[in-house]
Amino acid sequence: MEKRVLLMAISAFVVFLLCGAAHANPGIATFYTTYTPSACYGNQPEGVMIAAASDSLWDNGKICGQMFTVKCTGPRNPVPHPCNGNSVTVKIVDHCPSCPSTLDLSREAFAAIADPVAGIINIDYAPA
Repeated sequence: MEKRVLLMAISAFVVFLLCGAAHANPGIATFYTTYTPSACYGNQPEGVMIAAASDSLWDNGKICGQMFTVKCTGPRNPVPHPCNGNSVTVKIVDHCPSCPSTLDLSREAFAAIADPVAGIINIDYAPA
């Protein structure tokens, strides 16, 4: 009986972990190419795997420094099959006021998950 209860507890824990890991938010991504200055770090460079947050995520800069895993889920324009199946982890370093996207990725981060020719893509993003 104890073995069965332990097995059920382990199974429940595994399901809990899988459900938590699978939670992602849908959004839109674009890209930009000038990385400094930034709203979070001024003239201090923060590398190239970075992103700017839209107004809906900005929250007066509280999102600065947070990491997100981003994956392309499909096109938003006539460019067929922009996604390459990869995901990328980015650090929020800037604000993109009135952005048409949820995350404005660096060109390098965008290219890691999709063809930059697309310019705008559907994404799933989640805290890293």
